[in-house]
Amino acid sequence: MVRLTLIARTRDGLPLAEGLDADKEHEMYSYKSQAKGILKKMAASSTRPPPRMSIESGPFTFHYLIDGDVVFLTLAEKAYPKKLAFQYLDELQSEFSRLYGGQIEAVTRPYAFIKFDTFIQKTKKLYLDTRTQRNLAKLNADIAEVHSIMTRNIADVLGQGERLDRMTEMSNALSQDAKQFAVKAKDLYHQALFRKYLPLLVLVGVAVCVLVIKFAL
Repeated sequence: MVRLTLIARTRDGLPLAEGLDADKEHEMYSYKSQAKGILKKMAASSTRPPPRMSIESGPFTFHYLIDGDVVFLTLAEKAYPKKLAFQYLDELQSEFSRLYGGQIEAVTRPYAFIKFDTFIQKTKKLYLDTRTQRNLAKLNADIAEVHSIMTRNIADVLGQGERLDRMTEMSNALSQDAKQFAVKAKDLYHQALFRKYLPLLVLVGVAVCVLVIKFAL
């Protein structure tokens, strides 16, 4: 069954609408983070991602399709038929484009079309049971495009980005350490100068005091 649905703008990953059962929020938290990672990866890519893809993650599989500048992504159990998952996404894409197709570019705030969740929930219910006559008919339909959709692993999709993030964090940490080291080195240098010239300063101070007292007398 479908567990999570996320609709976002492809070029910057801005979430536009979402479908998630409230009582499954905690359970799906890590997968929602992975979904956002996939969107972030798409937005950062210099090349346009495949228009349709399945990405396996443990006992679940992400399926997504891209239509123009909008990506429709869902998460389902790995055993859930790929045909149904993509037909579910096709239905969302068709209705979303009809309602909001001309507004995507102007959106500046996340979840601007959160009301679309009503349609997501209604459509999701139609795809819950794969054995209904409606869904069996869809499964029996010969959809050649579905057979050619690439399937990848979540570690392959997000791995490179995560390594780059770790390298950036390490670089920032080293830069910060270098700045702290420079400050400490400067302090030690000043302390060394002070210790080196302290006896001389004391002697000069004593000599000045003696001269002052001598002339005062």
